[in-house]
Amino acid sequence: MSHQERPSRVPTEEDTRGAAAEFYRANGVPQLVERALNELFFHEPRDVNGYLANYFTNLSEPPRISGLKGREVYDARGQLSIEAEVFCIVCNKEKSMSSAAVSSHFGPIVTSLERKIMSQERANHMMTATQWINGPLINMLKGQNPCDQSDVDLILSNFFMARFLEEKDVWNKENEESRSPSEPGELFSSPRSAEAKDNKIVKKGKKSNTSEKTFCPTESPEPVLRGSCAIGSVSLAVAQTAAKIQGLPLYKYIAALKNRKAPAKFPIPVSLVTLLSCGKTSPGKLSLLEEVILIPKAGQRVKQIITMALGIQKEMMRIISTSTKAGATQAMLCDSGALAVTYERPEQPLDLITEACSNSGLALGTDIHLALNCAAPELMDCSKGKYEVSTGVLKSPDELVDIYRTLITKYPAVVALIDPFRREDTDQWEKLSNMIGDSCSLLSDLTYKLKAPPLSGVRGHILKHVNETTVSDLISITSEHQGSVLMGAARSEPCSDDSLSDIAVGLGHGYVKLGGLSGAERMTKYNRLISIEEELAKQGILLSEEKHPSPLFSDTPQEKSTTAQSTV
Repeated sequence: MSHQERPSRVPTEEDTRGAAAEFYRANGVPQLVERALNELFFHEPRDVNGYLANYFTNLSEPPRISGLKGREVYDARGQLSIEAEVFCIVCNKEKSMSSAAVSSHFGPIVTSLERKIMSQERANHMMTATQWINGPLINMLKGQNPCDQSDVDLILSNFFMARFLEEKDVWNKENEESRSPSEPGELFSSPRSAEAKDNKIVKKGKKSNTSEKTFCPTESPEPVLRGSCAIGSVSLAVAQTAAKIQGLPLYKYIAALKNRKAPAKFPIPVSLVTLLSCGKTSPGKLSLLEEVILIPKAGQRVKQIITMALGIQKEMMRIISTSTKAGATQAMLCDSGALAVTYERPEQPLDLITEACSNSGLALGTDIHLALNCAAPELMDCSKGKYEVSTGVLKSPDELVDIYRTLITKYPAVVALIDPFRREDTDQWEKLSNMIGDSCSLLSDLTYKLKAPPLSGVRGHILKHVNETTVSDLISITSEHQGSVLMGAARSEPCSDDSLSDIAVGLGHGYVKLGGLSGAERMTKYNRLISIEEELAKQGILLSEEKHPSPLFSDTPQEKSTTAQSTV
């Protein structure tokens, strides 16, 4: 005998009202609405609905990261780069909050073969970065509060370190397998071939000077881990998301992260502008001066600095095109956005700038000072133990000391040298520092050597915001090393990302170098710096600096600063 089920009872209107009333009581809706209406009546806003919308939005749950999206984009040079986009649940809806990209720097490229190999390697890097963002990083960050920057960055850094250790084991195993059984080598360490070759040269020589120092081979930098740029890009995108949620510009958000609260006033970092490039990739024989950088007089606005630099640049172009005295036969724009000129001697670009400043009514050493980015580590010929300062011209580390001393003596407006030697030439760093005293500061690029021991005589260090560097990393480094210079990477700059200017202001850097005055990827950052300066002035919280901060200029003579450090 079949049993027929009774149809379920259809809720009546009374049941619905009762359930709704219980839901409202459980969630405190009556009290919430009453307070909202009281506030509405008290303020009597013109836009009633807009007021209520803002009122209830402020009471909503904090946004949580719901997803990430990594995609391959092209940088300013037409090379593949990675962009990270952050999605959050806001008021029960998923929204795209922000996207960011950081520079992916893999070192200098000289030959066409190196360029071809690096192009494929870059493609592999970006493919891995995309896989990281669209795969494991989504799961790890899902549900995280984007305003908890330190927690997010810790997750990112831990993920990166785990991948790095895995890859390190692979590298060591490959090195171990590639060595012959009789060859005792060190795994994941500096190559010994250059040192062995140097020892042979000494033994074969007719005379052996016991006081002559053995050439110290260049320490091999740790390989850039594939996909590492995903870490920096996601970290920056999360910081931008948090700033947007809190209704703050990025520089104020970063300043609050660094100082636990936003400072009462903000100084604008001094803009260092690249005027000339005579480095390894420039058209001339000279390789020693990767960048000749303008340091403007303290207290000038960003617009004034740009106008002055453009005037000098225009005058240099006029001199090059109309005079043979400058000795230049060719000029072109290089990766740093500055003029790359055909020269053979380091005095020539400095003479050109001196003449251009004189013709423009500017006094070198007063209105303008100069910094020289030597990029000497890229010039070392390890087989000979010498620097190739120009095509076919090799100089020992001690000979290079004499070259710098001569330049600084002849051109006292030069107040800073960046990377004048390799880190391994410790004696020459100290020797040059003792010779030049307080008249010129020595700076060293610490981008991939954060834990390296300090160099004697160095006042500042250069750190580029690239690859796996998180926002928390930048804050930590700046807090530990006061007096810093934030510099953008000369290569592989994202075209539309202007966050470097916000970062420089938020971290309180004394200097920022954005490159030459050409190219969208650089002018976007200069324009953002101008915008920040105007905004701070309008709010009455712009702090005007009347003198140059350290490390390019020292307040205390005789102080050999291993304390102040700079970030490029």
